[in-house]
Amino acid sequence: MDDLDRKILRALQADGRQTIQELSEKVGLSPSPCLRRVRNLERAGVIAGYAAIVDHEAYGLPVTVFLQVKLSPHTEEIVAAFEQAVARIDEIMECYLLAGDRDYLLKVVVASLADYETFMRRRVHKLPGIASLDSSFAFGEIKRSTVLPG
Repeated sequence: MDDLDRKILRALQADGRQTIQELSEKVGLSPSPCLRRVRNLERAGVIAGYAAIVDHEAYGLPVTVFLQVKLSPHTEEIVAAFEQAVARIDEIMECYLLAGDRDYLLKVVVASLADYETFMRRRVHKLPGIASLDSSFAFGEIKRSTVLPG
């Protein structure tokens, strides 16, 4: 991947709906080679897909919670069961495996605090291997970007 590929990727991350003509003008390349590069980036898995970025508040899910999870015991079976279960829960938007005191960080969106309580009681408390949980509520969003640096 060279600087031109990175320029194409930054432009697509900023606006994935632009035409190849518009993209080629932004990156200083004619349309055919630009399209070829985009297709190569798709085939290589650098471009994993295209999606609409939906404002979760406007969608009706204004509450964002960061949930830190510690598992016990750390057996292969417990870890696999936890990760598979998390992957099936729609309210969990992101899940990261951590180094440190906690094992996972989950980003959760819900409509209200009451919905979060229900989510915790009906979904999270039933996950395998939970040793401890720590919820942090986001008061506001300072920055969210879909464009990678560089």
